[in-house]
Amino acid sequence: MSKTAQQETRNPRRSIAAFFLGIGVVCLVSAAVGGHLGLGLAMLGGLAVCSLALLLLARRSETYRGLTEEPDERFALIGQRAWAGTGVVLTLGNLGAFIGEVASGRSGNPYYWLVATAAITYVVLVAIFRRHT
Repeated sequence: MSKTAQQETRNPRRSIAAFFLGIGVVCLVSAAVGGHLGLGLAMLGGLAVCSLALLLLARRSETYRGLTEEPDERFALIGQRAWAGTGVVLTLGNLGAFIGEVASGRSGNPYYWLVATAAITYVVLVAIFRRHT
């Protein structure tokens, strides 16, 4: 397969935008099934706007291209740090929600399971990465 044909079949810029659009369609269907068609349309519209913004950003942004195409070491490290930061923020958000739920007299579900999954995943990955580095 020629290099041009490979580029046409695998375009990460379009793939990411299509992923966001696909998630929007899933949100629309699930909201419609749950009886909230208006919310589903709003979610689809918001994700369609994000998808379009990503396509436009991909044309002009070196950072976006560096993170979505085959990144060099610098962009790989940036992406790794961004994912780590995202994990910390999500874990702290779920922990705060769990504490708020328990303080309100509720069980804390599903936040308990999200925090527990994050903690277990962290310990397992530390053990795996320690052996492989």
